Amino acid sequence: MADEMNGKVSPYYVQTSLAAALTLGLQQGSFHRNAKLTGLNLLLHYEEGCMGRCAFCGLSTSRRETRRGRTFIRVAWPLYPLSEIVERTERCGQIQRVCISMVTHPRALIDTIEITKTFREKTGLPVSLLIAPTLIRQRDDLKAMRQAGADRVGIAIDAATPELFDRLRGRGVHGPHRWDHYWRVVELSTEVFERGHTGIHLIVGLGETEREMVETIQRAHDRGCPTHLFSFYPEEGSSLENLAPPPIDQYRRIQLARWLINEGLGRSQMMTFDEAGRIIDFGLDISPFIRSGEPFMTSGCPGRNGKVACNRPYGNERPSGPIRNFPFHPEPQDIAEIETQMRLR
Repeated sequence: MADEMNGKVSPYYVQTSLAAALTLGLQQGSFHRNAKLTGLNLLLHYEEGCMGRCAFCGLSTSRRETRRGRTFIRVAWPLYPLSEIVERTERCGQIQRVCISMVTHPRALIDTIEITKTFREKTGLPVSLLIAPTLIRQRDDLKAMRQAGADRVGIAIDAATPELFDRLRGRGVHGPHRWDHYWRVVELSTEVFERGHTGIHLIVGLGETEREMVETIQRAHDRGCPTHLFSFYPEEGSSLENLAPPPIDQYRRIQLARWLINEGLGRSQMMTFDEAGRIIDFGLDISPFIRSGEPFMTSGCPGRNGKVACNRPYGNERPSGPIRNFPFHPEPQDIAEIETQMRLR
């Protein structure tokens, strides 16, 4: 980490996404197509960094330093005093929800609880936590998060199969994470939080087939957990820096499958796959759903207005496109492009 960050650690300091820094007036700039950020994303920060060694992650301790410095989910995450973030959030009527992301660090659990209390008491905004399951050992850890004021939890499983998880997040990179433990924490979380208030994150394009991804989405749904999708983006200096993002047609088909499953309109068992595991039929007429544009919008936790708050503008791609997760409702020309990208005909 840069020298100026030394000594500036959580819970007194937090990193925030570039989009949030722009929205709060901490940096200057504008959003492509006038997209509006409605969810404030925060990331805990420690001098030692995250203890994970995930092959695709910009926070990995195994990542090579680059000329751009440290990035995470494609962009820099500047560091600010928590008090300043809270103060500016109180004055910003645009923010609908706060999401606090843990990192794998011994202090992260207690600091996350402290930051959650601060935001609930100061802003009254709903708070989600993207938790580090490796640090969660018992149900009481999750209860403490809920008692602090968090109403939703996200769990970044990321890799769709146990083999990929172990190779990219666990033993294959000498990392601490374990597939079975992550799913055990999913189960614990569904017992502590209301049904539908525990979500999982999955990254498309890490080497899984479409069928494997859809089956994992179905597994989560059957446990009462919605899935939020990310498209792999290579972080410079990471072990996967030379891996290309998934083809857009693959991502579009998975987006639609996820939406149908999460909305209770379809199931993985209804879908047909070819020998390579590619979706070739969804088992129902998908035309009206594609035309609605909704399956291709960013999925995330809702805000006080009931709409998705965690819309993460351009977190998966450069603004020049193609836009993979739309942070706004797709316009007619966008939907026409999506229909072409699906490559089902």
